[in-house]
Amino acid sequence: MKYQHTCNHKWFGPVLCLLGWTLLLAMTDSTSVSAAPKSYPYNITTTTGMITDIVRQVAGDHAKVRGIIGEGVDPHLYNPTRGDVAALLSADIVFYSGLMLEGKMADTLVKIARTGKPVYAVTESIDPSYLLEPHQFKGHPDPHVWMDPSAWQQAVNAVAKALSAFDAPNAAVYESNAIQYNAQLIKLNEYALKSISTIPQQRRVLITAHDAFNYFGRAFDIEVKGIQGISTESEAGLQDINHLIDFIVARKIQAVFVETSVSDKNVLALTEGAAARQHHVVVGGTLFSDAMGTPGTYEGTYIGMIDHNVTVITRALGGTVPLKGFQGKLTLP
Repeated sequence: MKYQHTCNHKWFGPVLCLLGWTLLLAMTDSTSVSAAPKSYPYNITTTTGMITDIVRQVAGDHAKVRGIIGEGVDPHLYNPTRGDVAALLSADIVFYSGLMLEGKMADTLVKIARTGKPVYAVTESIDPSYLLEPHQFKGHPDPHVWMDPSAWQQAVNAVAKALSAFDAPNAAVYESNAIQYNAQLIKLNEYALKSISTIPQQRRVLITAHDAFNYFGRAFDIEVKGIQGISTESEAGLQDINHLIDFIVARKIQAVFVETSVSDKNVLALTEGAAARQHHVVVGGTLFSDAMGTPGTYEGTYIGMIDHNVTVITRALGGTVPLKGFQGKLTLP
């Protein structure tokens, strides 16, 4: 599969975009020290839903949190609107994923950081040795770390640290909230390990629209293959699809999966191609990859998102899992 830089700037190219992210991190370190809440609740703006949810968990009642990238929206391709820029400018503190997930927002985030506003990447404290890199683009880490709850605990800690620095009088509250929430993520991780382990070893293969599940695969011992690269800016060619069809037929794969934030056309091409070779493979379900479910629902939370994915994957691949998932809250049929 071909991989294309997620920060592919129209005029300056990926090298200068990478410099832009480096500049953003440098400015964040130098400008966030003197910032502090002027009143309560103060305003926080975030990018993806996965970040919005954990920031709400840590901030509690001390802040109002607004996410700008909604359900079913692909952050790799997202261009901020005027309303988004206004929300970022009016925020007291900003959180984004980092690792170039929000590639097309680099210039906007740099401009926001230049105003002196604290701007934090929730992945900045993750040990580089943990990060995966696509062989097609050495030096560019896979940004989908939230697919491993143990890694997302580190993001929760990063949020608590940033909020404690921003609002020192309430640091103990943020640290306590992070500890309590991470305890839930530990239980979620245990549920996922137990569930995936019930899938017969020969059927433990996860095929999806793009490479968003590599951390998931490593964490829960399941082989992962994506049609597109780790960024949806990459295009899947006919050769890529044919190779996967060969794999599906040879391994007698019974189910493949679509994603809420990525077109299903390539996944359907797999099922049609396998059928043409007299092998029946079904769409095992729809997974949340780069975006969560509908706000206000269980699947619209980070825990609900991972619970949904684990439960759908386990059931479709022949494992044993509770009907309504980890907390009995899923809305699966």
